[in-house]
Amino acid sequence: MDRINKLSCIIVVFLLPLFVAAQEEEPLRKIAVNTRYQKEIKDLAEQPVIRSAFQTIVDLEPQTIKDLIMLTQIPSPPFKEKLRAEKFRQMLQAIGVDSIWTDAAGNVIALRRGTSRKKTVVIEGHLDTVFPEGTDVTVKQKGDTLFAPGIGDDTRGLNVLLTLLKAINTAKIKTDADVLFIGTTGEEGLGDLRGVKQLFNSGIKIDTYISIDGGPISTITYGAVGSRRYRVTYKGPGGHSYGAFGLVNPHNASARAIHYFIKDADAFTKTGVKTTYNIGVMGGGTSVNAIPAESWMEVDMRSENAGRLNTLDKLLKQAVQKGLQEENAMKRQGPNLTVEMKMVGDRPSGVQDTALPLINRAAAASRYLNAGAGLSINSTNSNIPISKNIPAITIGRGGKTAGAHSLNEWYLNDKGYLGIQYALLVLVSEAGLANK
Repeated sequence: MDRINKLSCIIVVFLLPLFVAAQEEEPLRKIAVNTRYQKEIKDLAEQPVIRSAFQTIVDLEPQTIKDLIMLTQIPSPPFKEKLRAEKFRQMLQAIGVDSIWTDAAGNVIALRRGTSRKKTVVIEGHLDTVFPEGTDVTVKQKGDTLFAPGIGDDTRGLNVLLTLLKAINTAKIKTDADVLFIGTTGEEGLGDLRGVKQLFNSGIKIDTYISIDGGPISTITYGAVGSRRYRVTYKGPGGHSYGAFGLVNPHNASARAIHYFIKDADAFTKTGVKTTYNIGVMGGGTSVNAIPAESWMEVDMRSENAGRLNTLDKLLKQAVQKGLQEENAMKRQGPNLTVEMKMVGDRPSGVQDTALPLINRAAAASRYLNAGAGLSINSTNSNIPISKNIPAITIGRGGKTAGAHSLNEWYLNDKGYLGIQYALLVLVSEAGLANK
C-alpha cells in the first residue's frame, strides 16, 4: 500500500466515529422564549445567594473532576448498579440532605426539604451504563481529555448533581419546594426505564422532573421518542440437516418474518413523523449441519408518535405470524413450529407544549449563560413523566463529551462549571427561591 493510501485509511478511521455521531444528531427545533421568563432568570441569577453558589461551583472544579474520575471507575453495568449506587448514596449523605433512602428499584433518593413543601421537584442522573460486567472502566487522561466508558453518559450527570448540592448547601439556598436529588437505575437498553417507572408507582407526588443526561446545555429534550422492543423466538424439534430434512426450520421462519416486516415497515416509514425500526441482535442454532431447534431476534421500533408506533407494532406481529404459517405449510414431517413474542422494552412517547414554564425557564437559563437554546426529542428518563403530563425535560451536563456507548467515550472539562450553574438556575427557578 502506498503512502497516500495509508494516509487516506488513517483519516477515514479517525473520522468515522465523528461521522457516525453526526448522523445520529437531529436538527434542533427553535423556541421563542417568553420575555417574562428571560427576566425571571436574569433576576434570579443576580440574587446574592445564587451568585455565591455560582462562585462555589467554579471553586469546586478540581474536586468535581476528582469525583467524576472516582465514580466512573466504579463499574455500573446493566442491572448491576449497586456498587455505584452505594457510593453515590454515601456522597450525597456526606454533603448533607434531610433524608436519604434506596427504593425497591435501587434508586438512590435524597430529600432536601423546601419551606412551603407544596411542590416536589426531581433532579436526577442515571446510575447505569451500557457496558457489560468486566469492561475496563479505568479513566485514562490524554492531554486535558479524560477517556473511559461511561464517563459522560451518565456519570457526568451524577457528578453535576453532587457539585450542585454542595453549592446549594454552601450558599445556604432555600427553596419553596421540596427537591429530590436522585440517582436512577435502568435507564439504558433493556433496563427499560425501570427506575423512573418505580418512582412514579411509589406514591411520591412529583410536580416537575429534570433529568441531567445530555451533552451541551444548549440542547433541551422536551419530547419523548417512544420505543417497543421484542424478542421473537421460533422453536422447533431440531435435527440433522440431511437425516431429518423436512422438519420445520426456525431460521427459515425468522428470515421470512424479517423480509415481510422490513418490506412493509419501509413503505410505512417513508412518510410522516420519523418512525424507525431495527433488527439488532439474532441467534440460534448449533452447527452448519444441524436444523436449529431455535431462532431468535431482538427488534427495536421507535417514534415520537404513539399511533405510528402502534402501527409498526402490528406490522411486526403480522410478519411474525406469516413467517410461522409459511414455514409450517412447507414442512414434510414432524411437529409444527411455534413462536413466542416477548416484549422486552416499552417506553412511552409524547411531546409537550413549548409554552410550558419549565421549558421556557430552561431555554432562558441557557441563553443567559450565552449558550443558545434549541429543542430536541429523544429517549430518556423524561419519557415517563412526559407520558403522564408532568412537566419534564432532559438537560445537558456541560463540558464537551462524545463517543457515548463506545469504549472510546471521552469528556473534556471545557467550562464544565457552566453546566452545573445551568442546572442550578433551572432547578431553583422551578423550586422557587425562598431567600428573598
